[in-house]
Amino acid sequence: MRIIDVVVALALVLAVGFVAEWLQRKDVFAGPARVVDGDTLKLDGQRIRLQGMDAPELGQSCQRDGKAWPCGTTARFALAEMVQRGEVFCTASGQDAYGRALARCTVDGVDIAEELVRQGLAVAYGRHGYEAAEAQARAARRGMWAGTFEKPQDYRAAHPRTE
Repeated sequence: MRIIDVVVALALVLAVGFVAEWLQRKDVFAGPARVVDGDTLKLDGQRIRLQGMDAPELGQSCQRDGKAWPCGTTARFALAEMVQRGEVFCTASGQDAYGRALARCTVDGVDIAEELVRQGLAVAYGRHGYEAAEAQARAARRGMWAGTFEKPQDYRAAHPRTE
C-alpha cells in the first residue's frame, strides 16, 4: 500500500468523523414544551423564540369594538393549547439578542408560528414565509386584525424591559 493511499484513507476517516459530529451538534430540540409567553417556549432546558413571527407582549392589550382585550395573554394561552397537543420539535438557526435559540417549531406536523399568525395572534416578522398566513388573518379579521393594535416591536420600544 502506498503512503498516499494511507493519507487519503486517514483524511476520509477524519472527514466522516467531523461530518458525523457536525450532524449531531445541529440544534434540534424535541419533547414536551413549557410556554413562557406568546412567542417563547422552554424545551429540553433551552429557551426558544419562535422564528418568523412576533406575538404581543404579556402585558399588551389590543382594541376590538372600542374595548381593550388582553391580546398578549390570549396569544400565550393559544400557544399553550398548541403545545399540549403532543411532542414539540424545534430546529434552531441562531440566537436572538436575549440569548434564546431562534427556531421553527412544529407540533403534530403543524408549524406553530404559522398557525399563531394565521389565528391573528401574532404578526409575520422578517422574511420567513408567514406573510400569506398574516394576509389570511387580516382578510378574515381574526385576532388582532379584528380591531386595532400596536405592533409588538413598537410596544416593546415604548415599554422597555426593566430587568
